[in-house]
Amino acid sequence: MHIAVAGNIGSGKTSLTELLAHHFGWEAHFEDVEDNPYLPDFYEDMTRWSFNLQIYFLKSRFSSVQEIRQSGATVIQDRTIYEDAYIFAPNLYDMGLMGRRDYENYESLFEVMSSMVKAPDLLIYLRASIPTLVNQIQMRGRDYENNIRLDYLKRLNERYEAWIDQYTKGKLLIIDANNIDFIKNKTDLSMIIDKVNAELHGLF
Repeated sequence: MHIAVAGNIGSGKTSLTELLAHHFGWEAHFEDVEDNPYLPDFYEDMTRWSFNLQIYFLKSRFSSVQEIRQSGATVIQDRTIYEDAYIFAPNLYDMGLMGRRDYENYESLFEVMSSMVKAPDLLIYLRASIPTLVNQIQMRGRDYENNIRLDYLKRLNERYEAWIDQYTKGKLLIIDANNIDFIKNKTDLSMIIDKVNAELHGLF
């Protein structure tokens, strides 16, 4: 089984992935952030490095999905291949941070890759406001994220909402991350666990 956690930068995807993997005994696949050779450069100069970054993420996530389906294990994944294609890449293009030639090249590559992957059995979407995202980004203290623009986060949030509103590829669980703390509050985490159980196994 393949479960995926989706959400904007700073929404808590990695933390929730870790906690659910630990609780259910699932294998966790994380987004390649710390070892990503393009991410620091991207936040310094988005126009120069946007295409390189998106191609790197596309390759990384395509490989992860292939590994997940071949493993036969129950895996929870931090971010999906769809978020890059439907949210991050078109956002960069619309903001003038990725040229038309690069964007069309990216889109063509995604279409080929997406035809070879299966959507998650359950998608968990962490919905978070801009203040929540900014607060959590500041708390984790990654130096390269200090340059993230507020308008960039806002545009991403708008695209996330539009994507989730039209999502029909599989089961979907939406978690409002604004007024809960599933890292420090066991009750909040238990609430999410109960919802995940209900989606995967039904209500008894």
